[in-house]
Amino acid sequence: MTSAEPSAQTDARPDDRTKWRAFAVCVAVAALTILDLSKVNVGLPSIERSLGATSSSLQLIVAGYALAFGLALVPAGRLGDLKSRRTLFIVGLTAFTGSSLLCAIAPTIEVLIVTRILQGFAAGTQMPQVIGLVQQLFRGPERGRAFGLFGAMIGISTALGPTIGGGLIAIGGEESGWRLLFWMNVPLGIAALVFAVRLLPAGAQGQGRDRELDVVGILLLGAAIVTLMLPFVLTTGAGDFGARWAWLIGTAAFVAAFVWWENRFRALGRSPVVHFELFRLSSYRNGLSIVAVYFAALPASFLMVTLYLQEGLGLAPLYAGMVSIPFAATSAVGSYVGGRIVDRVGRALVVAGIGVVVVGFLLLVLAATLTPPEVTPWAMAGAFLVGGLGGGFVVSPNQTLTLAEVPVEQSGVAGSMQQLGQRVGTAIGTAVATSIFYGIVRGATAGSGGSGGADGGGGSRLDAYHDAFRSGTTFTVSLMLLALVLAVSDLVVRRRAARRSEPDGAAASGRGADGRGADGRGADGRSAPTAPERPPAR
Repeated sequence: MTSAEPSAQTDARPDDRTKWRAFAVCVAVAALTILDLSKVNVGLPSIERSLGATSSSLQLIVAGYALAFGLALVPAGRLGDLKSRRTLFIVGLTAFTGSSLLCAIAPTIEVLIVTRILQGFAAGTQMPQVIGLVQQLFRGPERGRAFGLFGAMIGISTALGPTIGGGLIAIGGEESGWRLLFWMNVPLGIAALVFAVRLLPAGAQGQGRDRELDVVGILLLGAAIVTLMLPFVLTTGAGDFGARWAWLIGTAAFVAAFVWWENRFRALGRSPVVHFELFRLSSYRNGLSIVAVYFAALPASFLMVTLYLQEGLGLAPLYAGMVSIPFAATSAVGSYVGGRIVDRVGRALVVAGIGVVVVGFLLLVLAATLTPPEVTPWAMAGAFLVGGLGGGFVVSPNQTLTLAEVPVEQSGVAGSMQQLGQRVGTAIGTAVATSIFYGIVRGATAGSGGSGGADGGGGSRLDAYHDAFRSGTTFTVSLMLLALVLAVSDLVVRRRAARRSEPDGAAASGRGADGRGADGRGADGRSAPTAPERPPAR
């Protein structure tokens, strides 16, 4: 792996006040991006009524954003590494604000779809720069605290998005309230842009010595991403994917071509899009696997709760969104605390967090199926309270551990791959979970002739939603258990490696022969108690 000049990276770092102000700008923009992702789904019925959209058009509003976001991540991350993260951040934020304005004034559904796709590209451009800047500005325990605060803000944005979206629709009305969802981004984006120009350090740019962009590699990777995500994002949840699976054959072909090209490109002495040496780092490889599986489960569970509350119990979007507020609150607390202790606890913190999330998910099923309808939202809010605490111990600590040994000059593309894993996991998990959910509901509706309401003789209909939610959540709990197995396996392997690498007396001194990682961590991800911090190992 290419070595960077540690002194140049260290000397270029700004003082504490400057870097925390820059961090505040980055995390605010990231929160705005995630908020937009979670709040727009609530506005789809309003868009349908206002613009006469079909179900396919509504699907493109969601799928187009997700595809564009995923496509932009890795190229934007690589450009930030090679050129300037500050410049890419400002370009992405400007485009995001402008495309939000175009979405807000869209006269037709076709215009809205196009501008929504542009918004996805803009969001995918700015997000990798946030991760790259955090990696560049912070080191050691301070980086863990920064990612803890970052995770807290992301958790709050994800959980509060549906509530804010429902509130804006209530203010603007059922017909035009959806426009406020996009108008909200415009003044906030302009304010963030002013602060970004003023506060992001001018030296916040990539350190890579080879500044040539691998265009062929980017195109091949983009084709692989599109063919992988299309079968999952372009589905109405009816449970029949049909010919969509043929896209996955293209995925395999494009991945093979991408790997061949990248190895050839590297053999010629040039800088590829993705340095495959990153995947030799077990902390990075295992962290990517954990977060991809975790995000295949978490957003799908949020969506099923929303569907169950709105369609099964008949709750208004605003009140259905409020049920997830406890998750936001405890997730924020967990992320903040986790960011401060991950350097000492290591991967065991992620293991504990996933275990608590599993408990919270199981409590959601009990709340939905065993409580009377008037009590169910409150019981589910209590389950979210438990799950959120565990969730705070997963995302930001895992991010810290995953990127701990990654060279700073590759942190943008490394963070992009992590974000890409989240997006792909979310697309696959949501598609499968909603297929299960709607398959059961539609089957029950067809069997009963479509009669019955949410109450007053609609018991069979509510039973169908009980079965749908139970089955869908069983799938997401299975995914979460898989993430738990991956985390436990990584923890066990690391601790065994730590014991093998410690010669006689090393345990007493706190240093093994090979026990320290790039950020001073031991083989199990915990911070070694002795020896001063040193630049990340390459």
